[in-house]
Amino acid sequence: MLESPSPDPSPPAGGSSPPALKITDLTKKYPTGTEALKGVSLEIASGEFFGLLGPNGAGKSTLIHCSTGLASPSSGTIRIFGNDAVDGYQAAREAVGLAPQDLNLDWFLTVEETLDFHGGYFGMKKNDRRERVRELLDAFTLTEKKDERTRTLSGGMKRRLVLARALMHRPRLLILDEPTAGVDVELRLELWQYVQRVNTEGTTILLTTHYLEEAEQLCSRIAFINGGQIVAEGSSRELAAEFQVESLEDAYLALVGREELSRAKAIALAEAEGRELG
Repeated sequence: MLESPSPDPSPPAGGSSPPALKITDLTKKYPTGTEALKGVSLEIASGEFFGLLGPNGAGKSTLIHCSTGLASPSSGTIRIFGNDAVDGYQAAREAVGLAPQDLNLDWFLTVEETLDFHGGYFGMKKNDRRERVRELLDAFTLTEKKDERTRTLSGGMKRRLVLARALMHRPRLLILDEPTAGVDVELRLELWQYVQRVNTEGTTILLTTHYLEEAEQLCSRIAFINGGQIVAEGSSRELAAEFQVESLEDAYLALVGREELSRAKAIALAEAEGRELG
C-alpha cells in the first residue's frame, strides 16, 4: 500500500487563496495554421480535484503545455495561484507538478538521482531533497529500486516514478496527464488511492484521462473539451443532465457524436428484443 507524502498546500500570505488555475480567453494557433485552443476559459478552485475530458486532438495537451510553459499562448491569460504563467513564469511553475503521459525519464539516471535532480532544479536544499527522496521512495514502493537505472524498470515502476517526480518539490497544483495509461488494474487502484489522499491533504489536481470511470470516481467537477473549446462543465450528474442522458459515459458519447456505442442503449435494446422473442 502506498503511503502519502506531505505536500505543502498552504496559500500565499495575505488572505484567501486565489484559484489554483484560472484560464481566460486562451487561444493557441500554431505556425501551420492549426488553431488548437479557441478562447478557452476555465477556473479550478484551490483544493479541487478537476477532470478534463475530450477526444484526441481536442486541445487537452495544448492547454497543459501552455499552463506549464511548454508552449506559448497566442493570446489570453493563465494564472496559477494568482501568478501569471507567462510574465510570472518562475513563481507559477514552482507551484505546479506535471506527470505527463509520456514516460520522459532520463534512462541514464538512477531512480534516486531522478528525484534528487528534479528537486535541485526546483531549488530544494540538499538535506530537504534527501529527506523528500526517502519519503517518496517509500510511498511509491521504490526503495529497493533506488539504485537501478530508470531504463531497467517495468512500465508500472516507471509510471510510479513519473508521479513521484511530479510531487518531489511539493507542488500545490498537480497535473496528471493520463496517469494510469497502460498500467494494470492493481497499480491503477493504488494510484487512485494515492492521488485521492494527496488531494485530501490540500493539493489541487487537474486530471486528463480516457477512462471515464476514473474521472467519475476521482473528480468533483469535470469539463468537456472538444475542437479547442470548453463545451460543458459540471459534476458527472450535471453533465449527464445537460446532455439528457443517464451517465457520464453517455454524455461523453453524445459529445463526440457516437451515441450508437452507448452500452445502456445496447442493454435496453437487448432486453426489448428478448421480450419480443418471449
